[in-house]
Amino acid sequence: MTHSGPRTNPLSTQHPTPAPASHLRDFTTTWRVLPISALAIVIGVVAAYVAVILLRLIGFFTNLFFYARVSSSFSSPAGAVAPLGWISFAGHHVGWLALFVPVIGGIIVGLMARFGSDKIRGHGIPEAIEAILLRGAKVEPRVAILKPVSAAIAIGSGGPFGAEGPIIMTGGAFGSLIAQFFHLSSAERKILLVAGAAAGMSATFAAPFAAVLLAVELLLFEWKPRSFIPVVLASVAAEAARIHLLGPGPIFPVPAHDVAYSPSVMFGCLLSGLLAGVLAGALSNFVYGVEDGFARLKNVHWMWWPAIGGLVVGIGGLIYPRALGVGYDVIADILKGNITLKLILGVLLVKSVIWAVSLGSGTSGGVLAPLLMMGGSLGALEAFFLPHQGLGFWSLISMGATLAGALGSPLTGVIFSFELTSDYHSIFPLLIACMTAHAFTALTLPRSILTEKLSRRGHHLTREYVVDPMESLSVEDTMRTSITAFPATTTVGELRHTVDYSDGGRGQRVYPVIDDHRFVVGVVTRGDLAAMVGDMDPAEADHLTLAELVTRDPIVAYPDEPLRIVVNRMASTTLTRFPVVKRGTEPELVGLIAIQDLLKARELTLEDEQRRERVLKLRLPPSLRWRGPADKNSETIRK
Repeated sequence: MTHSGPRTNPLSTQHPTPAPASHLRDFTTTWRVLPISALAIVIGVVAAYVAVILLRLIGFFTNLFFYARVSSSFSSPAGAVAPLGWISFAGHHVGWLALFVPVIGGIIVGLMARFGSDKIRGHGIPEAIEAILLRGAKVEPRVAILKPVSAAIAIGSGGPFGAEGPIIMTGGAFGSLIAQFFHLSSAERKILLVAGAAAGMSATFAAPFAAVLLAVELLLFEWKPRSFIPVVLASVAAEAARIHLLGPGPIFPVPAHDVAYSPSVMFGCLLSGLLAGVLAGALSNFVYGVEDGFARLKNVHWMWWPAIGGLVVGIGGLIYPRALGVGYDVIADILKGNITLKLILGVLLVKSVIWAVSLGSGTSGGVLAPLLMMGGSLGALEAFFLPHQGLGFWSLISMGATLAGALGSPLTGVIFSFELTSDYHSIFPLLIACMTAHAFTALTLPRSILTEKLSRRGHHLTREYVVDPMESLSVEDTMRTSITAFPATTTVGELRHTVDYSDGGRGQRVYPVIDDHRFVVGVVTRGDLAAMVGDMDPAEADHLTLAELVTRDPIVAYPDEPLRIVVNRMASTTLTRFPVVKRGTEPELVGLIAIQDLLKARELTLEDEQRRERVLKLRLPPSLRWRGPADKNSETIRK
């Protein structure tokens, strides 16, 4: 068979010349961040209004369920519930009838989840993470409506939850909806979803800094200006709108504590953090233990589980009415030092039980406010034996540490507690306690209370930020230099016995073709060579050279390029092997890089992680060295 013309080599497609390493930037952010930031500001303002609407809805349903009146003012269910043993229908007390209010709320939420969307179940943040990682940051419009309404009903009917989880999910949902109206990538939709979530938290708690940290530690899964800048702007815009709508923070102001940085206080912070970590781990296990218990109710549809959880909430409300609802007033009392042993036990025992049971039943509600309340109560208990540093000090420290341990977000725990109280002097003790709690839960729990739900749905994620070895290593660190290259003047006939075509694909798969100066003029694959040798007439093969068969200007790599760029080039071209050449007008061949060589970066990382060695050794002079019995015997023998 005669050769009819040059063969097309897929490795020889034109490709833009990559920028030299000296032109690489610290950040990959482009001007695209400006329109995304503009959208984020709009989303921040919208999320603030959404947060206010949800708070008004909670107030509306609380008044409707417990006071039989139409009002959106924020009220506590505790004022309407008569404690156990006090059955009164006078005034606004509903007595034992309060037992059924959470049940009614649970039935409504269950019906909404069954016939509306089951994505409204849970406390919001895991659902936001799932939308970011698995659904291209796309949230259904009905979720944006049903989630806040279901949360308002669950909390308004006495559910012992916070509003922040649903607000974070709802703010993220509206951010996603706005993003879906524009021609954006999945990564850009993710940024705007997180911007909406952070804005919702910022507007709820007047904590813009903590909202950004929560986004970074829990939702973004990256640390890049392209995402960080829009999220900050959305959070700040939401805080500005909140000041206009609800007034400025902090929402739990306390007198500044004049902390004495003595060893006893520092040790107290360590102990407080350790106990908070234990509490956070116990609460997480409690919640998911209850969830496992509900999953065993094979004969009861999950739609009715929130009603069962509501029955437990009703019983707990009769035992200790202040355990019902959001409990912001309880948190305020704890931080101000207005505490009694009854309040401490009521929150640590009753609140924790009804919160875990209700949340495990799959109803709609948040975790931040309950964790703050239970952590604060633990701190109030610690204040009986830890050094006195002012009213509410240990409650504040334990509150932040419990949040940090449960969420696995220590910096959020520190800054959130500071922004809630504006107690700047407590930042250092908070840092000690929050890091201690985080260390305990990171070592003892496989996942946080938020990511455990994702794991149970079959989606595991790692929340560690590390420098990708593909970024820190360059092509010259992993490329092969001992390779086979053919001169451009080589004929096809000469290759008949030069290349082994029967090694099962274990040898070199791509061969650079070079001229007399080692400049790469093209590449040829072993498959192409095998086809040429098999198809060509031997007489023609002895006259055709590789220079006549390969297409010029192949896609190449450069020694100083980060491996990340080469990986991206392989992904975009579907090619897995590139010749490596020097930069400039004279592309001299220096090596070859294949997809297998990229694994060397991972091998080097593993070696850095696992290989242990003593770099510096302490050498004592002979006069100071200790001589054992063997040394003395040896000295005697020598004598």
